[in-house]
Amino acid sequence: MSSAVLASIFGLFNLENLLSNPILLATTAFQLWMGIDALRRREFLWAIFILIGWGFSAVLYFFMVYRVAGPVGGGLQGFELPGAGNRRRIRELQSRIHHLDHARNHLDLADIYFAQGKLGLAEASYRESLKRDATDIDAIAHLGQCLQRQNRAAEARPLLEQALAENPHHDYGHTMMALAEAQMGLGDVAAAKLTWEKVLARNNYARARIQLAELLAASGERERARKELSEALADDVHVPSFQRNRDKVWMRRARRLLATL
Repeated sequence: MSSAVLASIFGLFNLENLLSNPILLATTAFQLWMGIDALRRREFLWAIFILIGWGFSAVLYFFMVYRVAGPVGGGLQGFELPGAGNRRRIRELQSRIHHLDHARNHLDLADIYFAQGKLGLAEASYRESLKRDATDIDAIAHLGQCLQRQNRAAEARPLLEQALAENPHHDYGHTMMALAEAQMGLGDVAAAKLTWEKVLARNNYARARIQLAELLAASGERERARKELSEALADDVHVPSFQRNRDKVWMRRARRLLATL
């Protein structure tokens, strides 16, 4: 590429041109946003494409990565509940609640807020659901998970235990994982270790395997911790891309811990 062409390209990005061209300013801001997001996710190949693709690559990244995985540090990466939400679905549920006020609508709305990381709104909606149906195991368990995500383990634990007493495999092991985290938060390491082992007896979640490995490493069981971490990293290669994006937070923790063992 000639120096004249390079000069013309870089000339587009001087401050005067950016401020005088709203479209160029918006495109540049969007490209920077997606580029920084890609770097934070360690998606270095995407970051290069965004840098050289000028706009088009950033749009592709937005729909193929950002919308699937959510913002870095936003929502609750690594902590899933069934389903996800958008503004249209929220409006629909709010309308249903206004006209019908059923417990299930409050629960569905709470699950959307939880997936978005809006834990205060989620908690309020879970409690509204339980006011209308105090026996709903999903509302009980999800409120427990919501409280645990807010570092309120003492409040979360009895709710999670109540749900698991009714269904030990509730939410495909996610309720049991939240219980293990609550037990860890309360310092009950022995109970947490047993709970993680119960989860992994039926499921192969990175969230469970890495946190069990962290407990094992802290208690001096370094060889077993290395085994759990190595298995988690090996399994990550074979999971679908959407799950790999969700599990990146756990894979980073696994690599950091493995490097110290």
